[in-house]
Amino acid sequence: MSQDSAAVPDAARKLAARRRREIVAVLLFSGGPIFESSIPLSVFGIDRQDAGVPRYRLLVCAGEDAPLRTTGGLELSAPYGLEAISRAGTVVVPAWRSITQAPPPAALDALRRAHEEGARIVGLCTGAFVLAAAGLLDGRPATTHWMYAPTLAKRYPSVHVDPRELFVDDGDVLTSAGTAAGIDLCLHIVRTDHGADAANALARRLVVPPRRTASDMGHQRYLDRSLPEEIGADPLAEVVAWALEHLHEQFDVETLAARAYMSRRTFDRRFRSLTGSAPLQWLITQRVLQAQRLLETSDYSVDEVAGRCGFRSPVALRGHFRRQLGASPAAYRAAYRARRPQNGGPEPALRPERAERPERERERAMLGAGSGERYAAAALAGHGLATAEAAEAGKPQSDAYASRLPESPVGRGPGRPVLPGQRERPVG
Repeated sequence: MSQDSAAVPDAARKLAARRRREIVAVLLFSGGPIFESSIPLSVFGIDRQDAGVPRYRLLVCAGEDAPLRTTGGLELSAPYGLEAISRAGTVVVPAWRSITQAPPPAALDALRRAHEEGARIVGLCTGAFVLAAAGLLDGRPATTHWMYAPTLAKRYPSVHVDPRELFVDDGDVLTSAGTAAGIDLCLHIVRTDHGADAANALARRLVVPPRRTASDMGHQRYLDRSLPEEIGADPLAEVVAWALEHLHEQFDVETLAARAYMSRRTFDRRFRSLTGSAPLQWLITQRVLQAQRLLETSDYSVDEVAGRCGFRSPVALRGHFRRQLGASPAAYRAAYRARRPQNGGPEPALRPERAERPERERERAMLGAGSGERYAAAALAGHGLATAEAAEAGKPQSDAYASRLPESPVGRGPGRPVLPGQRERPVG
């Protein structure tokens, strides 16, 4: 479940006299995704006292020189600069434009100063990369979008990354997973500041669940095969590709080390440095992911699935599957099929026909995306942010959500990094 530790004595700092807890600064950068930017603006920037929601004062701050270009061909002009952060008791970084770029040094200095003076620092989604670059996540638990968690763990090895959480509250530093989890974390902040009634009232106004946790999602937790972008050109990529092609066979990390012509210790160290994950944990995750897909798309029994995924016994599969996905294989399959259309049988998890869906469904999907953009643009316009369409075609768009993984024979990679204290367990 989401880590929720509002009271962390070691992390608690006395708020500087000039800072006010009810003042929330939102730090925006050029290239940031518009939806994530609009989340804290909508939560903290609208007066909803008539609905029982205490009021915050919002300061929208430019993290670098204006204009700030964002998604949808818009340019923003924030009413405040970095100097306004000195008054805030909460500083929110909604998202960072690219996980491969370094944030501006001036913005990192402002975040460090705010933290030293007792402000609460919040990173939504890829905003965790900005907090990590400022050194604010060193030695702390944190989360981010599941697709970028391996890269965060590799680039900042002192950060305890857990992509299974919707959000992590470590007292004065908080992080959230992907897009919708940013709403969950903002609601959690309101709940921490003003109680459950205020947070529930706000959730009703936003028409979202008042409180979700990762355990609530159960079988909907994500496992991922993506690798950090750097591994595509590394010699270990061939070993990883071989492992993914032979998951149905029973082999161990010693086998992989031998294929890489390395000792087990050297292989472990090299694999960790590239992926942020221990090779055994990565291998177990890939086997669980393969089992997950077979449970969704085939009628194999659990025993047969275990054998086809390289587990030495169904008992081994059940134990690892439950630890990573929060349910037994049988319960996962039942829940998956219960939520799929029952037109003569369960719909496969991945269907090529989706690319050729009927025109009406395609139009409905397009309208849904458009309404989301309109909602985000309206939220930005309502909080002192001037918006304008891009003057010319071809302006660069945000790549905060674009996968930067190279196209290589690997194609897939580690599911999640090993957390400190976890022990490697044998696959079977």
